[in-house]
Amino acid sequence: MLDRLFGWSEGKDKPEITYEQEKEVARHPDAVVRKDLAGRQDARPEILYFLAADPSSDVRRAVAENPTSPRQAKQLLATDSDDEVRLVLAHKIGRLVPDLDSMEASQLQELTIDILTTLAQGQLPLVRQVIAEEIKNATQVPKSIVAKLARDVEAVVSAPVLQYSVLLTDDDLLEVVAGARQPAVLASVARRTQLSPAVCDAIVATGDEGSIASLLANHGAQIREDTLDRVIEAAPAHQPWHQPLVRRPTLSAPAVRRIAGFVAAALLDELAARSDLDSETERYVRQRVRERLKEEEGASSSDAADARARADVAFAAGKLDDEMIMAAAQEKDRPFVAQALALKSGGVAETVQGIMGSRSGRALVALCWKANLTMRTAVGLQRSLFGFRGAEIVNPRRGTDYPMTDEEMTWFVGYFDPANET
Repeated sequence: MLDRLFGWSEGKDKPEITYEQEKEVARHPDAVVRKDLAGRQDARPEILYFLAADPSSDVRRAVAENPTSPRQAKQLLATDSDDEVRLVLAHKIGRLVPDLDSMEASQLQELTIDILTTLAQGQLPLVRQVIAEEIKNATQVPKSIVAKLARDVEAVVSAPVLQYSVLLTDDDLLEVVAGARQPAVLASVARRTQLSPAVCDAIVATGDEGSIASLLANHGAQIREDTLDRVIEAAPAHQPWHQPLVRRPTLSAPAVRRIAGFVAAALLDELAARSDLDSETERYVRQRVRERLKEEEGASSSDAADARARADVAFAAGKLDDEMIMAAAQEKDRPFVAQALALKSGGVAETVQGIMGSRSGRALVALCWKANLTMRTAVGLQRSLFGFRGAEIVNPRRGTDYPMTDEEMTWFVGYFDPANET
């Protein structure tokens, strides 16, 4: 754009733009021309500062993106009315944080910290989230900024610093845990590399299932033995705690025996394989493995029979619909869901079990189509049965339509039909 304005050739060697020319361009009526200048790394600092107040947000964003923009311009942009301008600036300022100690002049440090503080206090959560992500491992930023972000009402903002920042003290963490209203906040604290016994006690006292599971899985968490005993006592009703309990690095023999009383056979095998068990405790656990396998075999047969009976009654009454199947999936009633899908799709139990065991989202979607269920149900079953989230989920086309052709979905269902095995 400037090439055409000043009649420069398109070659690499161009004359240096003069100060007078910069001033002329900075006042040009065309915002595209001003934006071109705002993005030039050879533009003079005072010109970039002038453009930081430009009426066009595109121009101001170009100033924010320009690595040579003076900090005075960034300071002005930190309170910009345009969210995107502040977001661009947040990324840039965050990347400067590791170099704060090496900045030659203390004034530069102060300006950068002032901008950081302003952005961290802004109204847009996404800007605060960017700042939190950029400074979560920093040790040279003011504690006040980290403490404010740690107490942010948005979990996506507080989570990074709560999990990683070494500037937060036990008192800070205890205050956050005491006032936490979102499980994601507690879980972020529970995943810190090192956690004191006091903070572990506070997390356990909340009773939040997911956070306690994260705490148990964190081998840097210093959980007192009496606190762990309380967790084990409540654990039979909290399946997400079972695996991390079995994998805790240090367990007393009494704790191992109590855990062996309620975990599934597969976890009992893992428990029996621990290297820190005495011979008597190991024998006890292996005996529990044999007993549990017999229990689970009997329970599985009973559950399957009960599920078949309930599904048959609902199907005969015309009540086996999307709502009933989703409710069963949310209650983790897999035997009923499997029998319902078999009845609705006109297929056999082996086909349904194969698809459910495959953890293939596309195969499950195809089965739902065959069962005349909605694509919304297909998405819900991917979440409930497979635990899929985000990009793992096979999503609908145009909001509600199945995303594959009838031929593709017929192939997926047929692939798991035992009658097609050769």
